[in-house]
Amino acid sequence: MNKKPEQKPRTGRPAKSGKPKRAARTPRSTGGKARTAAAAGPKGTMTATHAARPAPELQGAQRKQLRALAHHLTPLVQVGHPGVTDSVAAATSRALLDHELIKVRLHEPEDKNGMALELAQRTQSALCGLVGHTVILYRPHPVHPTIQVQARRSTIGRGTSPRRALGDAR
Repeated sequence: MNKKPEQKPRTGRPAKSGKPKRAARTPRSTGGKARTAAAAGPKGTMTATHAARPAPELQGAQRKQLRALAHHLTPLVQVGHPGVTDSVAAATSRALLDHELIKVRLHEPEDKNGMALELAQRTQSALCGLVGHTVILYRPHPVHPTIQVQARRSTIGRGTSPRRALGDAR
């Protein structure tokens, strides 16, 4: 009368845990809120918010800081044989809106410097560097910038004594 419940044959797959699945994450750049109509464009195209902003002017130390931050990133956009097309520019603009700092991989470019400059110009972003066939682009988010670029530090006291930097020459 004591019957055991029938057991299913075991497969190589481990049993599921009783933990509930996590909810999907919202993009970091929007802060969990829906994008406003001004920032939302069809398929990541340039909108009036971005068109009004010129490409950021960066100094050498700032570009160096951004290259260091981009070191661990993987390329989000790949440019193929046709080069920088409208769809590539739109995808790059959308990636810049989401991430601010991105890498773009150029596949066998004829003129990699020209393609990098054209892509930066069309997306109104700053060209931080070109390492091999990988371009590093930066454009701050128009509403919620997450990357803080350091301003250049003072040169007082670099390479000279503090007295000489202040004008006290003995």
